Amino acid sequence: MTEPPSAPHIMSDDDGMAAALEEAARAAAAGEVPVGAVVVRDGLIIGRGANRPITTHDPTAHAEIVALRDAALALQNYRLTGTTLYVTVEPCLMCVGALVHARVARVVFGAPEPKAGALVSTQRAHEAPWLNHQLVAQGGVREDECRALMQAFFRERRQKPAGLPGPSPPEDERAGPVVYLSTPR
Repeated sequence: MTEPPSAPHIMSDDDGMAAALEEAARAAAAGEVPVGAVVVRDGLIIGRGANRPITTHDPTAHAEIVALRDAALALQNYRLTGTTLYVTVEPCLMCVGALVHARVARVVFGAPEPKAGALVSTQRAHEAPWLNHQLVAQGGVREDECRALMQAFFRERRQKPAGLPGPSPPEDERAGPVVYLSTPR
């Protein structure tokens, strides 16, 4: 949900990341992986997002996507030129693609994501020469705080006995084992 025009200005990257950390705390409280994001234009937060793929049953409901959707609604435009997205964890490939399509100017992230991060950790997807928009990426803003939030969440999740309320998502008993099919060559 966007803030009213009288909201305090985001004066620095530290301020922007503080707002993203608030969203990450909301995600954690809902039992989601604690990732939060905000979109800022001209010093004002125009979009907010907390991770929510589990609660919405939507694999695309990453914090970045939720924040982009919120900002696009606030501006009544899917192009978010001149904006900065602050996110607590390095975005994945899906989110980087959405950031490019939205024409976000700059992405500032807290902690790198060594397994799926698509800005610096596994690839530099935003720098592909065939893209029609280039964005600037910067990592490491309040990195220790962002990393600690993720580590605490997963530490608690590993220690919690199965079946008790808390951050563990419900398992889908209908899913069964993963079966890999060979494809004809």
